[in-house]
Amino acid sequence: MSGDVVIQLGQEALMMVLLISAPMLGLGLLVGLAVSIFQTTTSIQEQTLAFIPKIIAVFVAILVFGPWMLRLMVEYVTNILVNLPLYIG
Repeated sequence: MSGDVVIQLGQEALMMVLLISAPMLGLGLLVGLAVSIFQTTTSIQEQTLAFIPKIIAVFVAILVFGPWMLRLMVEYVTNILVNLPLYIG
């Protein structure tokens, strides 16, 4: 296995991590921003008010985008396993 193949596999793995985590991180970011604006305008500084909605948003993102993320992961692993002889040889 050459260095170029290892770098390519590493790049593909990092891209897959970014694609799979993006919906959860994005929704958590939007909910966190909305809660922060709400806390600022109402002067409520409750810690659980900032934490609980983000957890719920991430769970909703997993439920909504879960099939898509699973399909992406299965396709990636299938591609790795099918091309494994090419990577080794």
